[in-house]
Amino acid sequence: VGHDYVQLAFKAFGFAPPIPVPEQRDPDPDFSTVRCPNPEEGESVLELSLRLAEKEGATVVLATDPDADRLAVAEQLEDGSWKVFTGNEMAALFGWWLLTCWKESHPQRNELKNCYMLATTVSSKILQTIAQKEGFQFEETLPGFKWIGNRVDTLMNNGKTVLFAFEESIGFMCGTVVLDKDGVSAAAVAAEMAAFLKSKNITMTQQLNRIYEMYGHHISKTSYFVCNVPATIEKMFERLRNFKNTNSYPTSCGKYAIKHIRDCTTGYDSSQPNRKSVLPLSKSSQMITFTFENGCVATIRSSGTEPKIKYYTEFCASAGQSDTTYLEKELTNLVNALVENFLEPVRNSLIWRSV
Repeated sequence: VGHDYVQLAFKAFGFAPPIPVPEQRDPDPDFSTVRCPNPEEGESVLELSLRLAEKEGATVVLATDPDADRLAVAEQLEDGSWKVFTGNEMAALFGWWLLTCWKESHPQRNELKNCYMLATTVSSKILQTIAQKEGFQFEETLPGFKWIGNRVDTLMNNGKTVLFAFEESIGFMCGTVVLDKDGVSAAAVAAEMAAFLKSKNITMTQQLNRIYEMYGHHISKTSYFVCNVPATIEKMFERLRNFKNTNSYPTSCGKYAIKHIRDCTTGYDSSQPNRKSVLPLSKSSQMITFTFENGCVATIRSSGTEPKIKYYTEFCASAGQSDTTYLEKELTNLVNALVENFLEPVRNSLIWRSV
């Protein structure tokens, strides 16, 4: 349903019309051109758009999901292959771009302390890292854009400026015209950013690397298992809350020592003096976050809409840590330990994600 609106958004921004994929331009309730209509699933879902881009000589692909509230972005690399940006990577780029635009129109910058960016707690901490260095405010919410939208509304009613908000599942709120994730406005802003970078002979991939070099690499891995038995999901989380003894969370995951644990289902947070979570309780779903001594953060949660157990992991490195090979390997090893020790897919008959 997004085609007409994206065309209008490009026109409002002064851009030439984007080239639509003919087979995917009009609503198709059967989603007959893809195995899965969710652009979160990556390159396999974008096959038609990537082939059309190659034919037309375009280097950037923008893809809204069926109801146009999410946006996937891909860029052709020098070797001809395509990089499909994750939601976390696009958030780093959007955050940088919208902050840059704000600075251009506010040269004094003394109002930056009243500017905010937000993210759901399972999303990358990159905006938090940028905020700490640049001086704007950052806040987290529970997963789900209803939490972000409500918080943004409160901030605006208190005279604050909200520049950007996102969730890792490619949901972006660029500005405050729409207090929700919106793939249409995000597509226009992404095009604006890409056009600016093109004028400087910089690709989005190169700019992303510059952001990480400046603020520190934030490497994330997110996936899920399917579990069709609700009782199994509940049993898995109760095991983590009573790991070796009653009311005792694990102190390590394999060889990785755990520094803090936050359980938003029960309201527990070991990092707080009163052991109570700052985020609201979410008793309707299961969600536990582990902060590790090595700087990694991992959250395990049950989906509120699908029979899935999702995990979100991130290595937040300092600006001086430039060995991405080591960071990737360390995060991969931690994910493997998390799956083996906490999720136990064989024992719990979990179905691995497949596209």
